[in-house]
Amino acid sequence: MTQEIDQTSKLKVAVVGGGIAGATAALHLAEIGVHVDLIEKNNSLVSGPPICHLHAGGNLYREISVEQCINLLTQSIESVRLYPHTLNRRPTLIVVPHSDGGDPLSLIPRLEQIRAVYQSLVDADQGNEVLGAPEDYFKLYHREQLQALKDKQQNTHPVDYDDWLIPFAQHVDLDNIKYPVVAVNEFGWSVFRIAASAMLVLEKMPNCNLKTNTRLSAMNWDGKQWSLQLDNEGLITHRDYDYVINACGFETGFVDDLANAPRKRMVEFKAAYVTKWGQNKQLWPEVIFHGPRGTENGMAQLTPYTNSVFQLHGMTPNITLFDGGLVSNNEESSQPQLPTRLKNKIMAGWSDSVRIERSEKAIEHMSRFVPSYENAKEFGTPLYGAQQIPGHDETLRAADVSFAAQHYARIEVVKGSSALEAVRKISAKWQLSDRLTNSIEVTHPNAVALMQEEVVTRAKQLAKERGYPQELAEVYGY
Repeated sequence: MTQEIDQTSKLKVAVVGGGIAGATAALHLAEIGVHVDLIEKNNSLVSGPPICHLHAGGNLYREISVEQCINLLTQSIESVRLYPHTLNRRPTLIVVPHSDGGDPLSLIPRLEQIRAVYQSLVDADQGNEVLGAPEDYFKLYHREQLQALKDKQQNTHPVDYDDWLIPFAQHVDLDNIKYPVVAVNEFGWSVFRIAASAMLVLEKMPNCNLKTNTRLSAMNWDGKQWSLQLDNEGLITHRDYDYVINACGFETGFVDDLANAPRKRMVEFKAAYVTKWGQNKQLWPEVIFHGPRGTENGMAQLTPYTNSVFQLHGMTPNITLFDGGLVSNNEESSQPQLPTRLKNKIMAGWSDSVRIERSEKAIEHMSRFVPSYENAKEFGTPLYGAQQIPGHDETLRAADVSFAAQHYARIEVVKGSSALEAVRKISAKWQLSDRLTNSIEVTHPNAVALMQEEVVTRAKQLAKERGYPQELAEVYGY
């Protein structure tokens, strides 16, 4: 393998940023035989904004187009095939409470379209069947069906939608919601197992150089190559590259400024809260209670992990959303400027008082729909960070890549599942290799050869190093 890679390509590519976009880009390029340097300011990869959900169909977002939903479905399937040990296979429930003005029946036509596309993808390639059988992609539950589940006992290992919905039927205020409730195979996605998978592969690849604890401080195009000035904890070096990929997430605009490649974008700061519901002994699905964003009735999201640990989102100004948390760039810079207090959270972490206060508000918000959740407790550091949104449409969720300047591209994902499609487009446009195939597995033999045990072990180590409960790294679900 080493000999084959060394003889494949003499091109050198710099990937700036080691979040899910940059790590996936470096992994793909290394797998197809390109020499790549991955430049990351932190000491490990994929440590950015909270990832908890695959978004295989975009069903959390009522406001986005069907086209975006289908793009997210396709991208998610490819991402699962690239990172096969990163899913938490449990369904998601889409619930419309009476406090929301929506109609759950309006969700069904879009779900039918997504299911039909999923069926066509599976028909074209059986390897795409990563979300269960297409005919089981979603199921509707009416009040009487949930009422009947209240008297059931959940299996130790849930086997179908009915099993997964038992705790929901027993603990949710069924008078407080509209019907039907939608159960859909939108699976969970472990950010720690994604990080572990990428690092395990890249550390072994002879044509990939991981430059962690390193910042890009200047760059210049001489007409043939990019010269990058790199700062590794005070040690300044210069390196020449044939191509540069900007995968800096919410800091993409800083590199755009260095490259003199202006771009309109927004940045949004978000947080999710880690809680433990000690009285719970059941296995829950993920549950999304819809609500108008930015109001006291904003969406509430319950994401389950092992050992009764749950992650909470609450789309209210006092929980997941922040005053000044959504900002646009100006004509002077491509980098939107978050308020100083939010920058400090990203760089230095949270004070105990703010962490506890917002976590308790998230618990209170969830207990409006699941009354017994009021007994849950704050359980550690929130998952937080900022995401970029290309352009000025804050509802955009499916985005991938844009090209600018000479041999310079930006990976501009809003959802992590878009990263692989982005780098594949870059590889094709720049003709970086003639070894491309349509098969994820053939193109990425090292990634798909990983074993679940080694991924989980490394993921738990990363969670511990970053100050998070190890439950967030463990496998949950089917």
